[in-house]
Amino acid sequence: MRGEYKVPGGKLVAVDVEVEAGRLVHVSVSGDFFLEPDEALEDIDGALTGMPESATVAQLANAVQGALGDDVSMVGFSPDAVAVAVRRALGHATGWGDHEFEVIHEGPESPAMHLALDQVLVEELAAGRRGPTLRIWEWASPAVIIGSFQSLRNEVDAEGAERHGVTVVRRISGGGAMFVEPGNTITYSLYVPGSLVEGLSFERSYAFLDDWVLGALADVGVEATYKPLNDIASPAGKIAGAAQKRLRGGAVLHHVTMAYDIDADKMTEVLRIGREKLSDKGTTSANKRVDPVRSQTGMARADVIDAFVAHFRARYRTVDGAVTPFERERAEDLARTKFSTPGWTARVP
Repeated sequence: MRGEYKVPGGKLVAVDVEVEAGRLVHVSVSGDFFLEPDEALEDIDGALTGMPESATVAQLANAVQGALGDDVSMVGFSPDAVAVAVRRALGHATGWGDHEFEVIHEGPESPAMHLALDQVLVEELAAGRRGPTLRIWEWASPAVIIGSFQSLRNEVDAEGAERHGVTVVRRISGGGAMFVEPGNTITYSLYVPGSLVEGLSFERSYAFLDDWVLGALADVGVEATYKPLNDIASPAGKIAGAAQKRLRGGAVLHHVTMAYDIDADKMTEVLRIGREKLSDKGTTSANKRVDPVRSQTGMARADVIDAFVAHFRARYRTVDGAVTPFERERAEDLARTKFSTPGWTARVP
């Protein structure tokens, strides 16, 4: 059995392994990583040999770490990366290549409907009625989307939002507030099984699930990097922010909002961005926190999205998809009874 794991921003780790009587045997770790001293590779193989087939990522990683001395240098990979590759070899975790992704890019929806669709589609994935999916959003109206745990009054200037006709909605994932306008934002959601991020911490799963879009940005001439915990940035500034929601059944919602163009003055009139948050980002002006993709590429928004989808399709197996009538009916109900209600939007006043 063979498993592979590509470390985001790092190297490929592969593990070939067999199982006898519930234990790992004939373990062979390989890859394009760097390891010194050379004989440490034998120590890694030896540490994994004899481990229970049911061992978790943490247990496997601890075994590898415990077998390596202080003089060992691992470049481009880590004990955790080896452990994830082992779990994939054993079929407990999956890689991108194990899945076929539906790609959905439909017409504009209201802010409440987009958030309802996110909840419905990830729940349908968890129930086994939908496969892994990439959904590109189109916005019908401007909005502020606050995180599940944010204070409404602390994040949003209600008078500014009303003055500019901005709808305020609350999503089911954590993270910070996002300001969006039709035509000025690129937003997408990934709905994936928990097996794809099995063994990865939240921070590492952000980098793992964002890795493809870094390549897509490179295709359009933007040198982007992942910035912990949940930002995508270029040398010119922040480009995008991500958020996640993991269901108890294991399904993962990972969505990203990227600034294509932005009315920075309007954004600062609608969002209350505190000084401490700005200082943490290394800037004194909210206007300078986000650098739009338009200014870096000179491309039309539709062309950027087409390039992103083409990159995703080139990397992974995909089919064209659509929101089903059943999913849409459920989402319309949730948009009305949950995401458009003051009780949900102001759940944290």
